[in-house]
Amino acid sequence: MPVPRELTAVSADGARIHVEVYGPEGAPAVVLAHGWTCSIAFWAEQIRALATDHRVIAYDQRGHGRSPLPGPTGQGYSTTSLADDLEAVLAATLGPGERAVLAGHSMGGMTIMAAAGRAGLRQHAAAVLLCSTGPSRLTAEATVLPLRPGGLRTLLTGAVLGSKAPLGPVTALSKKILKYATMGPGSAPDRVDTCARIVHACPRPARYGWSQVLADLDLRAGLADLRLPVAVLVGTADRLTPAAHSRAMAQALPHCTGLVELAGVGHMTPVEAPEAVTAQIRELTLTYLGAKEEAEA
Repeated sequence: MPVPRELTAVSADGARIHVEVYGPEGAPAVVLAHGWTCSIAFWAEQIRALATDHRVIAYDQRGHGRSPLPGPTGQGYSTTSLADDLEAVLAATLGPGERAVLAGHSMGGMTIMAAAGRAGLRQHAAAVLLCSTGPSRLTAEATVLPLRPGGLRTLLTGAVLGSKAPLGPVTALSKKILKYATMGPGSAPDRVDTCARIVHACPRPARYGWSQVLADLDLRAGLADLRLPVAVLVGTADRLTPAAHSRAMAQALPHCTGLVELAGVGHMTPVEAPEAVTAQIRELTLTYLGAKEEAEA
């Protein structure tokens, strides 16, 4: 990983958000928002690839990585907080009128939807990548449990994803479970290990607190408010946010630039298929930030 410039963005409620900035000043800017139970480390491959010719801004969602827990469960866990934090990061890292491509994975994509109507996003976002995400009905649509769709599956999925139980150490068994639930069947062992170590490092209160927000999430209005170029990417083997979400988003977005479905890839697309995710980000920067094509070489 390149050496970052570190800073702290202060959100509307005083929460301190850890931010890392990579790459040359003045280069096209990219902002990366990770998903539930992850951290900046989840974007390691994108940071390595893009920081040579982009200014890459990545941050830890509150309660994840080096951003402190927002408080007791129920305090500071909301889609409003997610939007506030993203606005704070944009204000802390981008100059007046400076625009960036925003890429959000899973809860990171939901963060962008939650902030769609915010002045900060409208001022600073040139284009968006929604990666392995969905706007609503997350537990109802998830296929983590091999049951028929319906109330029982939804109830049990909510109980599993919202469990307060500790994840414990990374073991062969825990990696097997994580791979089944979140990654494609062909995922390489080293990438499964990477994901497991990141997810298991998430503090239990944050994992539980955000699971409660995600269970009742409805950001369809925010999706309609994303009136800028938006690309959508998903793996066909995604059990947490199945491709049906992405197909519906592509239809609902005011300006969808395209839907990419990665065959056999699961939910952890930036780790499972880093080149494909990076290529989508590069395409957006080239098209909407005027990045020079030769910089891609």
